[in-house]
Amino acid sequence: MIDKLTSVEARYNDLSGKLADPAVQADQSQYRTHAKALAEIEPIVERFREFKAVLADIVHAQELTGSSDADMRELAQEELRSLEARRDTLEGEIKVLLLPRDPNDERNVMLEIRAGTGGDEAALFAGELFRMYTRFAESQGWRVDVMSMSESGVGGVKEAVAMIEGRRVYSQLKYESGVHRVQRVPATEASGRIHTSTATVAVLPEAEEVDIQIDQKDLRIDTFCSSGPGGQSVNTTYSAIRITHLPTGVVVSQQDEKSQVKNKAKALKVLRSRLYEIERQKQQDAIAKDRRSQVGTGERSEKIRTYNFPQSRITDHRINFTTHQLVNVLNGALSELVEQVVSHYQAEKLKEATAV
Repeated sequence: MIDKLTSVEARYNDLSGKLADPAVQADQSQYRTHAKALAEIEPIVERFREFKAVLADIVHAQELTGSSDADMRELAQEELRSLEARRDTLEGEIKVLLLPRDPNDERNVMLEIRAGTGGDEAALFAGELFRMYTRFAESQGWRVDVMSMSESGVGGVKEAVAMIEGRRVYSQLKYESGVHRVQRVPATEASGRIHTSTATVAVLPEAEEVDIQIDQKDLRIDTFCSSGPGGQSVNTTYSAIRITHLPTGVVVSQQDEKSQVKNKAKALKVLRSRLYEIERQKQQDAIAKDRRSQVGTGERSEKIRTYNFPQSRITDHRINFTTHQLVNVLNGALSELVEQVVSHYQAEKLKEATAV
């Protein structure tokens, strides 16, 4: 591991030198490429340098434990215990940072939320989940662009699709895909009986045109009058778009914009992300069908999290983690849950890497 870290540090120093070169600074494309590469390995180098400093301090503390001064020996032993604990922590962090990176981690995501079983309650819950992720995104400084929204008659959401753009969005949200379950007493329930409803969440990495080439011959594009709120243009102009990808049968509809051109552009962006996810799943299934940590496998059909309102409790069933901060989480305070899940899957990957 030390040899690998030394190599990474040498790469870091090389990139730092290049970024200081006036010729590189004058070439924005080259500068951005080097800056991105530097940012990716900087956390590893920072911890490696601290790790080396801690190792040097351990050697010094070990020497002092042999001191003839009793007080000095006691202080040295106490410092040694603290340094060894820090060494072990840094070693664990470095091992995680050295794991092969998911190439999609830096991508923006297409977030899709749909009401599941439970009628109006499911639609209300889907709306709450959408607001939760929107508020969490805003707290992270990410940008949310609502691509489409199909609302229910009771103020809920049948389906919502949004693009979330920002730094390492997919790395934070990729494990949110799955079936989310809610348990609560509906406002219309006179007997106070708890109902169970579900909503599904899909987090798809944004696909660029270079990732997915779409042949226009494979598309059937239909135009129709938009429906719902929207002013005078509703039901008068054929601005809404429905695109069907004939080889896969994937259908995307878009009507939020008054412009047919804008609706088509948005629909193609959603279609591209869905096709990219299909290809990504095929590749992952072929490589490792039995990897439980893989997003986009059979886990999507399983319950991953339960939101229990009577007990103000949220339980993530994949990692057996429970928090009683239900209200705060639904208001966007999702960081603790996200960090717990990400840490769990990082630990699983570390076990796999160690076992190989």
